[in-house]
Amino acid sequence: LFSTRVLAFQHAVQNQARKIVAMSTKATLPDDYVLPKVWKFEGNAEKTAGSNRPTAGVRTEAKLPQGDHALQLYALGTPNGAKTTILLEELNELKGIEYDAWKINISQGDQFGSEYVDKLNPNSKIPALYDKDLQARVFESGSILMHLAEKYQAFIPTDPAKRIECFNWLFWQVGGGPSMGAFGHFYKAAPIHIEYAIDRFALEVKRQLSVLDIQLEDKQYICGNEYTIADIAIYPWILTLDSGYKGGEFLGISEYTNIAAWVHRISQRPAVIRGRRVLGFTDDALSERHSRADFDK
Repeated sequence: LFSTRVLAFQHAVQNQARKIVAMSTKATLPDDYVLPKVWKFEGNAEKTAGSNRPTAGVRTEAKLPQGDHALQLYALGTPNGAKTTILLEELNELKGIEYDAWKINISQGDQFGSEYVDKLNPNSKIPALYDKDLQARVFESGSILMHLAEKYQAFIPTDPAKRIECFNWLFWQVGGGPSMGAFGHFYKAAPIHIEYAIDRFALEVKRQLSVLDIQLEDKQYICGNEYTIADIAIYPWILTLDSGYKGGEFLGISEYTNIAAWVHRISQRPAVIRGRRVLGFTDDALSERHSRADFDK
């Protein structure tokens, strides 16, 4: 009897151990993937990295072009790049501010050129701005928007409380943008559709859209009736979910009626129309921009 009880206890322990092992063992994709103790840049990681590397720094010797204006923008018509070209065109519309815009072709590795890395952005991302008046580099799109708005005292509230609210929403976008980018990657760009990844980031993007739609209730713009850099920061990313990632139907973007009205309102602005053309991807895009007259060529 004693031996029978011992055997039963041993079986129970073994079964529990099997359950614990089963619970702690995750499925993998591909099936034969084994999670290494230390990650290395090899195998599939290297094959699918494109131009990305786990190290920073210069890869090629390359000089940057430079124009005559005080503001020199180096970018591409991605959502983050479009933020800066839209604001610069708005400043041109409002105050006649001119600037030079130069294309940084990230698919060809322009962002790893020596002058771009050493003089503009050690993080090798776009956009980046050089302000000759201050002899200062400005990188990260949110930083560029803040710098230009403060320098020219435009598209930023003067009231301290409203200014804080504008910055709240500017950095809401800066913090949330990567989730939208991750959704776009797994929904459109990734070589395979991974349910877990798509569900995770679709959920977060839908939550962000809900936050934004609620904020826009009974408002013309994000911070009320004043058009600010918060609107300029968020707008290109909302467009990209549909026109860039082709995820409009999947995400049900049309259900967010306040967002739809806000997008339509901003899209009618002449400076926004021009800004989207600068360094963009459409047939009428400008590969460089040096004056307002470039749009008439």
